[in-house]
Amino acid sequence: MELVIFLSSMVVFATFALMPLARRSGAPILLIVLVIGMLLGVDGPGGIRFYSYQTGFDLGSLALAIILFAGGLETERGMFRTARNSSIMMATLGVVVTALIVGLFASFVLGMSPVVGLLLGATVASTDAAATFLLIQQSKTRIGERVKNTLVLESGLNDPMAIFLVVSLTAVVNGGPPESLQEVGGFLLFLVTQIGVGLAGGIGGGRVLTFIIDRMTLPNGTYPAVALSGALGIYAAVAMFGGSGFLAVYIVGIVIRNRLRRSLDNILNFNEALQWISQMALFLMLGLMVAPSHLLKDIWSALAIAGVLMFVARPLAVMVSIGWMGFTTRQNIFLSWVGLRGAVPVLLAIYPVITPGPVTIEFFNIVFVIVVTSLVAQGWTIVPLAKLLQLEQYSTEPAEPAFEDA
Repeated sequence: MELVIFLSSMVVFATFALMPLARRSGAPILLIVLVIGMLLGVDGPGGIRFYSYQTGFDLGSLALAIILFAGGLETERGMFRTARNSSIMMATLGVVVTALIVGLFASFVLGMSPVVGLLLGATVASTDAAATFLLIQQSKTRIGERVKNTLVLESGLNDPMAIFLVVSLTAVVNGGPPESLQEVGGFLLFLVTQIGVGLAGGIGGGRVLTFIIDRMTLPNGTYPAVALSGALGIYAAVAMFGGSGFLAVYIVGIVIRNRLRRSLDNILNFNEALQWISQMALFLMLGLMVAPSHLLKDIWSALAIAGVLMFVARPLAVMVSIGWMGFTTRQNIFLSWVGLRGAVPVLLAIYPVITPGPVTIEFFNIVFVIVVTSLVAQGWTIVPLAKLLQLEQYSTEPAEPAFEDA
C-alpha cells in the first residue's frame, strides 16, 4: 500500500510540476498527463494492465462530475447575458450537425454500417468541459467575453444531447431500429427526461443546497466539503431518476456561485484544486486504458475522421447553429477551431463497448486517436490563433437577452 501511495503521489506531483513547462511551450497539460498514463500502461515502461472498462467508466464519470461542478462555480450570471442563446444552440443543434457529418464520413471510411458510423459521430460530437475549462484558463489570452463564454457554457451544457444520441444509437445498434411509434416516442421521452430532470434537479437542488449552507454554522474549512458532497448527492439522485446528472451538477455549481450569501472563497479554492486533481486522474486513467500498439490498426482512418471533425463538421456546426448571431468572421473562425475533444468522448466510447452488442474495443481506440489529435492540433494552437485573428480588439460585445435568476 505504501508503494501505491508513493507512486500515485509522485505521478500527481510530477504533473503539477510540469504545468509551468506546459505554459511556456504552449502544450496542453492534459496531453502531457495522457502521455504519462500511456507510458505507465501495458505498452510502456510501467507495464500496468488496466482493462476494466466498467471501472474506468464509473470512476471517469465521478471525476467529470467534480470537474463540471467546479466549472459551474466559476460561471457568473453575466456569462449567460452574453452567451446564453449561442451556447444552447451549439449544445443542441451543433452536436446533431457534428454527429451527422462525422458519422456519415466514418461509415464510408471504415466500411461500417451507417448506424455504427453515426454512433461514432455522436460519441465525438460534444466538446469536453475538462479540456475547455483548462485550456481557456491556460491560454491567458483575451478572446472576447462572448466568445469565451460561448465555448465554456457550450462544453458544460452539451452532455445531455451527446448522451441521448449515444445511448439511443447504441440501443439501435444492439437491438435494431425502432419498429413502432411507441419506440420512437421512448427515445424522445429519454431526451426530454435527461434535459428536464437535469434542469429541475440542478436548479431546485442547487437552491436547497444553497439555503442549507447559508444557514449552517460550521468551521470555515468544512463548507467546501459540504458543498461538494451535496452537489454529488444531487448528481447521483438526478441520474437515478433518469435525468442528466452532469447537467444537474453543473447547474448546481452555477446556482451556488450566484445565490450563496456567505463567502465563496474557500469553496472556490477547494474545488479548483480538486478540479485539477480530478482532471489529472481522469486523463491519467484514460492513458492507462489504452495500449498504443492497438491504436495502429485503424490509425489513418481515425486521423481522416479527426480531420473531417476539425475542418468540416465543427465549422459547419458553428455556421448552422450560431453563424447568424452577430459574431464576426474572425470570431466564427476561432469558435470553429476551438471545439476541443477530451475525456467526455472517450468515456462515451466506453458505453457501447461494455454493452452486449457488436461494438468492439477498436471503436474505443478510434475515438481515442480522434481525441488525442484534437488535443494536439487544437489545444496547441489556441494562443497562436487568437493572436493571429487579433480577437482582443473585440472586447466590447453586445449582450444576449438577460438571464433570469436561477
